[in-house]
Amino acid sequence: MNVENIQSQMRKGVLEFCILSIISNNEAYASDIIKQLKDGKILVVEGTLYPLLTRLKNDGLLKYSWEESKSGPPRKYYQITVLGETVLKEMNKTWKELSFAVEKITR
Repeated sequence: MNVENIQSQMRKGVLEFCILSIISNNEAYASDIIKQLKDGKILVVEGTLYPLLTRLKNDGLLKYSWEESKSGPPRKYYQITVLGETVLKEMNKTWKELSFAVEKITR
């Protein structure tokens, strides 16, 4: 059994929750999202993040706007939608319940 693989799968399972949480605090550029995930010890690459952001946008949970950059081409900044906020609240509730249950079981 590969522990690193198990850890990776567990992180992937909460990636959408983490991304919505990051964006709910403030609009974010993809590299900002990656940095915050890395700061939280969730390693993700652009090749994983962009399809996920697109899926969340297509599901109506995120929207984006283009903003001019002083140091290059325009940047796409993501914002959470009203539906995204609702889904995030439900995810947060589910996370707390699951976290409590796992903690209780694994003591």
